[in-house]
Amino acid sequence: MAAHYCLDLHARALIKGEVTGEKLALLQAWRKAGELFDVKERAALAWAESVTQVARTGVPDDDFQRAAEILGEKELVDLTIAIGLMNAYNRLAISFRRPPEAARMAGD
Repeated sequence: MAAHYCLDLHARALIKGEVTGEKLALLQAWRKAGELFDVKERAALAWAESVTQVARTGVPDDDFQRAAEILGEKELVDLTIAIGLMNAYNRLAISFRRPPEAARMAGD
């Protein structure tokens, strides 16, 4: 449920922003999307995956070094805080059985 909730929430925000449809469509496959995502975006996405999967990955030193080299200290700190918040929101959504907005709207 958490992935669905998060994908729905952020896709809605990105559609309102300046993110291209191609990027949105290929976000889940970003590693295979070639140069569609720039170096900084790929570093941020890799870091988000590593931090989100901390119980499994332990956030390896290599992941930290790559992210720190590309993003810099402030961006890495800001991104890590955002990742932590998103993970907390996902856990709340799971715990309280909150369906994605799209699913709630379909039931109306």
